[in-house]
Amino acid sequence: MPIYRACFTLIYAYGLRISEAVTLPISAVDSKQMVLRVIGKGNKERILPLTEPILQMLRDVWKIHRSPRWLFPSRRRTTHLPDATARAAFIQARDACGFNSDFRPHSLRHSFATHMLEQGVDIRIIQMLLGHSSLRSTEIYTHLTNPLRDQLRQLLFQTTDGLFEGRGPSRG
Repeated sequence: MPIYRACFTLIYAYGLRISEAVTLPISAVDSKQMVLRVIGKGNKERILPLTEPILQMLRDVWKIHRSPRWLFPSRRRTTHLPDATARAAFIQARDACGFNSDFRPHSLRHSFATHMLEQGVDIRIIQMLLGHSSLRSTEIYTHLTNPLRDQLRQLLFQTTDGLFEGRGPSRG
């Protein structure tokens, strides 16, 4: 269903919590300033840059339901999509794809953070994007993935090359 697909695309694209995504009002999208306003834990607002493809996806989904209030409405359109309904849709899609039951909606948030880190985005920027007040919360998402491990291995090689051969580290 396009509404679920759009909701989970948004969760992955911005590292949102499922509760943040399903409760987004239409007014969260500011197409003039190209930002998405997200209310997170502790009622804190994050202002995230909106990309043209995401904006177009949200417009296309809105044309399907035309809810005057919610980006992702319930079937009645007067309330937002319930967390439990979104989770059930995710589990159904996950199972149909044959993914492990460890793959949950929150895994999309972890994947977002991991991919940002792999792209070299500073952890403090990732902290801001995720809406964490503490850097410690963000560090939970920063486990060593294979690409990060390979980058670290290359860096260590560059800084230690030649140390045991009677010459200093290579330059360059």
